[in-house]
Amino acid sequence: MARLDAGLTLSMPLSRSVPSIGRGMYELRLKDRSGAYRVVYAIPRSGMVYVVHAFKKTTERTPLRHVELVRRRLKEVK
Repeated sequence: MARLDAGLTLSMPLSRSVPSIGRGMYELRLKDRSGAYRVVYAIPRSGMVYVVHAFKKTTERTPLRHVELVRRRLKEVK
């Protein structure tokens, strides 16, 4: 997150864009012994980094409830 704050970009496998959730949305992909985690963040035109949601990945696809929660939170930020 410090790299993003400094204006640097992250790429695969650490981070990737998720246009299916929304424009300017990205997910940080983290892994450790206890499992895989995702941190969904937005970088709007203002250049600020908004951490919108974080969760432990338990299935291949991101569950719809997480996607809907991210979209709701994104509306609150805008």
